[in-house]
Amino acid sequence: MKVIVDISDNEVTFGMKVLKSLSFVKKVNPMSDTTVELWEDLKEAAQQVKKHKEGKIDLKSAQDLLNEL
Repeated sequence: MKVIVDISDNEVTFGMKVLKSLSFVKKVNPMSDTTVELWEDLKEAAQQVKKHKEGKIDLKSAQDLLNEL
């Protein structure tokens, strides 16, 4: 399982040491702000697709998006 932990900038060094010291933690990867933002955008998009499949929202077609350009 993957878990995202948000650590304040002034405690990153300590937080990383603690996580790495835990025997059950397989891997610790810091994420840049850009990566976090992309991750959040992808989660939101996935939620929108799920709601669309459930018939709860309508999404624009690819043609509608192209027409906006």
